[in-house]
Amino acid sequence: METRGGKTHTCGTICLKYLLFLFNILFWLAGGVVLAVGVWTLVEKSDYVSLLNSSFYSASAYILIAAGVIVIVTGIIGCCATLKEMKSLLIVYLILLLCIVLLEIIAGVLAYIKYQELDEELRQNLKVNMQQKYKQPGEESVTQAVDKLQQEFMCCGSGNFSDWRDSVWIQAADNARLVPDSCCKTPSDLCGLRDHPSNIYNVEGGCIMKLEDFILSQLYILGSVGIGIAFLQIFGMMFTCCLYQNLKEDPY
Repeated sequence: METRGGKTHTCGTICLKYLLFLFNILFWLAGGVVLAVGVWTLVEKSDYVSLLNSSFYSASAYILIAAGVIVIVTGIIGCCATLKEMKSLLIVYLILLLCIVLLEIIAGVLAYIKYQELDEELRQNLKVNMQQKYKQPGEESVTQAVDKLQQEFMCCGSGNFSDWRDSVWIQAADNARLVPDSCCKTPSDLCGLRDHPSNIYNVEGGCIMKLEDFILSQLYILGSVGIGIAFLQIFGMMFTCCLYQNLKEDPY
């Protein structure tokens, strides 16, 4: 047994304190990762929102940011509760952990359901947006998103490069291009005049499959991170309950 600050602790209690403190450090870091992913999603990939008719993509980024902040705050509360040995604060911390686990389960189910809807929505809207809105007045956000999409994913058109033949912009009398310049492997002004495989992303396929694969890979990553954090939380709740039982009555 060891006495600190007028309080006597067994070796088990001391070990629990250090384990819970270590858990909270890891939990705090996990919250920072989730927050960073949310900010990155919002800043780097927000252009793709204009290709969808729903706010699911931007809403998911804000949810990640909010979740990261909540996890960080919860981790700070856990550290304070552990170091100060406040049983009342440990209860608050335990309730917060339980709420976060429940929210993660709900978010996971909703994300799976919404992805099925988003996948169908994306297939329906991407081709229409490319053909009807690209380079049209007032549709600058769509034009920018399409150009970025085709260059970043090395693709051309929704299904393939031939989708551009029915584009309002391509069919304009003053436009001699066969595809947008962003379809070119080495983009330059008027490079879209040639649709030869050596010049454009002709045989690499359309953007719809690559965008779907990207979104699905992000969901897999987030799901894996969420499962990892959930396991951490389960251990954290176990440590919290054990520490709560081992601590003597707190005067606070």
